[in-house]
Amino acid sequence: ILDANFNRSREGLRVCEEIARFVLQEKTLTRDLKKARHQVSDCLKSMTVPLAELVASRNVRSDVGKEYSKLETSRRDALALFLANAQRVKESLRVLEEMSKWVDVKLPTALKKVRFRVYAIEKKALPKLEALRHHGS
Repeated sequence: ILDANFNRSREGLRVCEEIARFVLQEKTLTRDLKKARHQVSDCLKSMTVPLAELVASRNVRSDVGKEYSKLETSRRDALALFLANAQRVKESLRVLEEMSKWVDVKLPTALKKVRFRVYAIEKKALPKLEALRHHGS
């Protein structure tokens, strides 16, 4: 659970970061997303469970959640893609907050800070993405 959600949160942040960088061309949003992604990575590195143990626990072949859903293939613009990935990030950070309580008492607080940072970034990005959508129509 920890490995999957650390990966999910960083991947989602990277997708949002690339949209901010290449679609919106927003330097501040790009920087904020990159910082949040690095904060998640720092949490992973500081965890008492070794990364090698997390990686060893992966079972990609029989993972029941690896197939695409129809929803994942229906995103047709930057706004939909950004929002879906921001939601993925927030959800995975919440899972990490809860599950990390079992292994590290300090980690949940750090993860909660990142989750609230993502809420703020999403709020800043949304009007810019909506303006882009309306400009393209």
